[in-house]
Amino acid sequence: MAVSSIFNDAIGPVMRGPSSSHSAAGCRIGLLLRDLIAGDIEKVVIDYDPNGSLVTTHESQGTDMGLYGGLLGWQADDARMESYRDGIQAAGITIQVNYLSYGATHPNMYRISVSNAQIAHMLTAISTGGGMIEVQQIDGAAVSMNGDYHELLIYGRHLPALQSNLPATLPYDFLEHHSGDRQFIELKSAVPFSAAAITAVEALPDVDFVRYLRPVLPILSRKDLEVPFIYCRDMVAYGRRQGLSLWELALRYESARGGISENEVCQKMSRLVQLMDNSIQQGLQGTYYEDRILPCQSVGFKERMSSQSLINGEPLNTIILYVTAMMEIKSSMGVIVAAPTAGSCGALPGAILGAAAVMGKSEEDVVHAMLAAGMIGVFISEHATFSAEVGGCQAECGAGSAMAAAGLVVLAGGTLEQSVAAASLALQNSLGMICDPIGKRVEAPCLGRNVMAASNALSCANMALANYDPLIALDEVISTMLDVGNSISHELRCTGLGGLAITPSAIAIEKRLHGVGNC
Repeated sequence: MAVSSIFNDAIGPVMRGPSSSHSAAGCRIGLLLRDLIAGDIEKVVIDYDPNGSLVTTHESQGTDMGLYGGLLGWQADDARMESYRDGIQAAGITIQVNYLSYGATHPNMYRISVSNAQIAHMLTAISTGGGMIEVQQIDGAAVSMNGDYHELLIYGRHLPALQSNLPATLPYDFLEHHSGDRQFIELKSAVPFSAAAITAVEALPDVDFVRYLRPVLPILSRKDLEVPFIYCRDMVAYGRRQGLSLWELALRYESARGGISENEVCQKMSRLVQLMDNSIQQGLQGTYYEDRILPCQSVGFKERMSSQSLINGEPLNTIILYVTAMMEIKSSMGVIVAAPTAGSCGALPGAILGAAAVMGKSEEDVVHAMLAAGMIGVFISEHATFSAEVGGCQAECGAGSAMAAAGLVVLAGGTLEQSVAAASLALQNSLGMICDPIGKRVEAPCLGRNVMAASNALSCANMALANYDPLIALDEVISTMLDVGNSISHELRCTGLGGLAITPSAIAIEKRLHGVGNC
């Protein structure tokens, strides 16, 4: 897997849909499949393993929407995503879904064949959490693609001879030979392949055809990529030597990781903050969406705040309001930023933007807080997981809470050590949180757990600012979270087969998912 990036792994993608692991990851896999066939798609056959999570969730959590939208060439935030079934029908694509036990090694594994009258290709991929993916097999050959390179696949015969004839001007960072159902050379490049270069390769002897798979991630990888630190303990030592705060360390890390200037890093985060704020403000106006479980509740909460009929809890009540508004935008197919996932998209922005509104902080202050949160997210991504299918909701809302706690400390002007302490405390408090979506939807108890995650973040930020001792280093808590996640049963990791998801009330809700009141 590639080195984690704040914008790839921790904050983003920009998307529509209930789940980044399903909707955004599915879309990215679909886009790669579209490039792989490089022509009209006539038939798609998808195999899901019953031992994973997708058999019970691919319809309800947006896998179908994202995957089919990607096959149509739509990006994850495309306004047409809702009408993906109409789009597939209009494109004349036949979809066949099979439930087959084939020894899937990951709960979010896709085995997909795409074909037309001329050719067929097979691809196996996994969704690793937060919209991130890894393609593990193409046409029977083992590969490792994360969507962070320009990929040129050169199919043909006599691969060593073919390689020796490649144009010297052809740019690439890595070259590999693959042999499966077909033979091909894989070139990974940090820069695009030009049309002229592809044409020159296609004209070579022994070349059957060429496929150009374009990147699907915002931050690309490159050869000899180096980052200043990858563990929290190393970052703290580095920060002490350099006299840097957490947000400044995040800036330095992401600049090195992405090969972009620190100013560009700030600009990217500023755009994401603006998107988050726009989503929350839109949510505060009220949302309507027929096919969801919960009614719009943020408007009523806002009215009760205004009438002072709630227990006084500023800035907590504003944070609850903002979290709710963001979750309702997500559930009504609005544009959100997965932070770190779609299922936990309310906690981090709700906490940071809600606190900033009460504290009178500027957008620049919020950007700094979000960068700090993103740095904590990198450590979680690198050494644990953001996938509830792998680690339960502690990996989503728990991770979001840790990220938000660190960001809140930065927002309040706290130290590097206090920021890290807040993240450790928040994640400690989240260990063991299961994922048991009611109606197999990413709505409830997700809303309450996002509110809990943001509330926990606020409490832990204040504890850290008062120099409470977290006792356990953040690196150790992250490692423990992964161990705990591995011990949570399959039924309690986003399959809808345990916990609240199988209560009589939840089963009744699943039977009446349409016609829920909204405002």
